[in-house]
Amino acid sequence: MTHARLLTGRQGEALAARHLEARGYRILARGYRTRFGELDLVAASGSLLVFVEVKTRRSDTFGPPAAAVHPAKQARLVRLAAHFLAASGAHDASCRFDVIAVTLGGRDPVLEHIEDAFRPV
Repeated sequence: MTHARLLTGRQGEALAARHLEARGYRILARGYRTRFGELDLVAASGSLLVFVEVKTRRSDTFGPPAAAVHPAKQARLVRLAAHFLAASGAHDASCRFDVIAVTLGGRDPVLEHIEDAFRPV
């Protein structure tokens, strides 16, 4: 991954975390890494655990950021969430998968928070 793409991704994740915190979520983990990949953000809303995939782009030239969370990516996120739950001992926690799409190209960043964006199959 290029340095510019890494910085874009980090900027989007920081904006997404601030967005969630402003809405009362507690950020439990950022960049939770396993050998299977990474969860961008893990947040709590009351007793609900929310696994958040953040997709950041500088424009919509190649489609909206949320479109990059395709079925294979969703399956990977579900596996990562299961790993997080096992590692934290929260096996029976209620969970949700959200996507936050961030577009940075304009004067002000545009965030789209898609709650319950997909469900495990």
